[in-house]
Amino acid sequence: MQEAAQLHRPILAVSPDAPDRWIDRLAVFDLETTGVDPAEARIVTAYVGLLDASGTVVDGRSWIVDPGIEIPSASTEVHGITTERARAEGAEAAVAVREIRDVLAGHFAAGLAVCAFNAAYDFSLLAAECRRHGIEPLDARPVIDPMVIDRQVDRYRRGKRTLTVATEVYGIELTDAHDASADAIAAGRLAQAMTARYPELRIDPISLHDLTMRWADEQAAGFEEFRRRSDPAFSAGRGWPLRR
Repeated sequence: MQEAAQLHRPILAVSPDAPDRWIDRLAVFDLETTGVDPAEARIVTAYVGLLDASGTVVDGRSWIVDPGIEIPSASTEVHGITTERARAEGAEAAVAVREIRDVLAGHFAAGLAVCAFNAAYDFSLLAAECRRHGIEPLDARPVIDPMVIDRQVDRYRRGKRTLTVATEVYGIELTDAHDASADAIAAGRLAQAMTARYPELRIDPISLHDLTMRWADEQAAGFEEFRRRSDPAFSAGRGWPLRR
């Protein structure tokens, strides 16, 4: 396990007149993994951190994990971790999964929201890992997902909706994409920037979680309808922040 590096302060701070202050202390979470299917992929690196109102990292923890399987070369090209390095430096998967789960559970128990970009992937994968290792699943609530929120509040913007693109749109620097700590911290700062820009997001995190759940299903239905024009059998995934 590695201590997380503290990154730069964000370009855009949250407006001080926001009526709800869940963004003053925001947990952030990201995984880098062996693949794209959250039911089958394994954790390779993870980060859980804590941001203050300015987006400064005030606490954080990183993991490198031996997933117990070969890391495909395509995945290594994304996050840079080889099978050999994971085996040499990584924690045992069952131990790391429990620690990641427990750190997140502690933040939720403390009343904090946890931010993750494309949260349904990370939380669904963590849930699958918990089942794989006989660990009690995490009750993930409230979760903040800038990917779903961005698609809702700026739905007609053209182009991709990746973390890299979103940080450019909102003026957040992302210097090392696909590093778990860099991605998690950038996602948290992105959520703060969105909340500064859109007053309708300045609500309590449980209400925002519930709205995001509805938005995610609506977005999936819309995407499914679009894709079925050319592929009648296409089915979009449902369920946020846990895939059904």
